Parts: sequence; C-alpha cells; structure tokens
Amino acid sequence: MDRTHVADWIAGYQRAWRTAGTAPLASLFTEDARYLQGPYREPVVGLPAIARMWKAEREGPDEDFTMTYEIVAVDNDVAVARVEVHYGERPGREEFRDLWIMRFAGDGRCSAFEEWPFAPER
Repeated sequence: MDRTHVADWIAGYQRAWRTAGTAPLASLFTEDARYLQGPYREPVVGLPAIARMWKAEREGPDEDFTMTYEIVAVDNDVAVARVEVHYGERPGREEFRDLWIMRFAGDGRCSAFEEWPFAPER
C-alpha cells in the first residue's frame, strides 16, 4: 500500500458518491467490509449493507459538495486521511472535517473504513 493507491481510492470514493446507484462500491470495498460512520456507531457490515447505508445517507449523484483531502499516514495496509467536505446551501450540513482510517485488503479494496466526522459547533 502506498500514497498513490490511497489517493486513487479516495478519488474513486468521491466518484462513486457522485455516481447514480451503488455499483461502484464493489470496486472500493470487499464483500465483508466493515464501515464505521463514527467512533461510537455500530459498524455497517458487508457490501449489501454498505450499499443500503450509502443510498440512505446521500441525496443523490447531483448532491452539491466539494471535497479535499490530505493523506496523513500510510503504514502497511492502513492509511489515514484528513478529509474536508463543503456542502452547498444545506442548513445544518455546511461542512465537515473528517479523519478517515482505512484498512486495505490484498486486492486493494477497503476491508475496514472508519470515519471520525467533525462539524463546526457540534
């Protein structure tokens, strides 16, 4: 695992968020992946469950947002990135600063994803 692969994976995640449906998730996550939406939340386990969560959490492929990131660390199969997301004119969801912790399987897909989202004044 290296920074180039992690950057490509994050770019793929963003493309998938902007794509209708959930088909691109299969290229990002393993079948048995664990997706933790916050440090104290129950994990979403398995690709079908991640797809259901994905549909529920986003407005759709036309959702107005910008995303930037900085890869903080890569160590063997684990990477950490600082991600900033700015949404359009949606009250209460203007911006987030997240830490993403990603563990990658041998095929390059993510087997465990953990995000630590932070929003101003929350």
